[in-house]
Amino acid sequence: MSRENLFRVLCLDGGGAKGFYTLGILREIEALIRCPLHERFDLIFGTSTGSIIASMLALGKSVHEIIALYQEHVPTVMQHKNADGRSGALANLSKAIFKDAMFTDVKTNVGVVTTKWVLEQPMIFKGNIAQAHGRQGSFVPGFGVKVGEAVQASCSAYPYFNRKAVTTSNGDNIELIDGGFCANNPTLYAIADATISMQVPSDDIRVVSLGCGNYPPRPLSKFTLDYWKQRTPGVQLLQKTLEINVQSMEQLRTILYKHIQTVRINQSFSEPAMATDLFEHDLKKLNVLTQRGVHSYAEHEEKLKAFLC
Repeated sequence: MSRENLFRVLCLDGGGAKGFYTLGILREIEALIRCPLHERFDLIFGTSTGSIIASMLALGKSVHEIIALYQEHVPTVMQHKNADGRSGALANLSKAIFKDAMFTDVKTNVGVVTTKWVLEQPMIFKGNIAQAHGRQGSFVPGFGVKVGEAVQASCSAYPYFNRKAVTTSNGDNIELIDGGFCANNPTLYAIADATISMQVPSDDIRVVSLGCGNYPPRPLSKFTLDYWKQRTPGVQLLQKTLEINVQSMEQLRTILYKHIQTVRINQSFSEPAMATDLFEHDLKKLNVLTQRGVHSYAEHEEKLKAFLC
């Protein structure tokens, strides 16, 4: 098959500050293909921190730009001690990065995964009517919601962030929470768009699915945890829930779509020095995660070359 006929899909997991690991992989992929990622990937899906990265890529930003923005903003969001503080900082991040961008502004197909709080269903923001599963007559890119608002919703890991209310173009007011509660690994949703809505033959699809890495839990000591984490053991439960979701979705992918060629990168680390969680805000530790992502990329480089070059 001619590589020009390939339909390339990029899927980015949720994981809070651990998205620095994902960015390490993406930095190497960008260096490999020598062009912006939106020019090589036909569809980019993201959940939570993955939705921030996916949306910036789809709007044309380079990975180096995204890393710089993450270094500037993510520690500020994660160092807050309560939901109001984190949500306020997340809103500021959104305004600074996305400004008034709409889903009509994206340069490639995109999917931002969120969860409806009341109806307990996924709500996925998309830019192209070709991605719609029915209801094409009423399709509006991103439901008429700004990219930044959709991303805020995708990152709102309730109750550690506040729920995010959005108003769609038809006047519906909807409360949303983190997309990780329904698909912290969004690969199945992306493949469904490619194969069913966009009707791409399975043999033509190449999927690159990136996690945020798996790490030992932080030691339960007041000397190594912020006070609010000491008082909130649910942080570990939240992280465990999201990680189980990731593994469940990946297992289903290998069963349902094993015929679709996929590179999955999501390395596990056991060293005590790698202990972290999704609320990490130490830039030195986050830089180490980026370096780990670079090393993980190297283990899959040859297959990525076949997919992307």
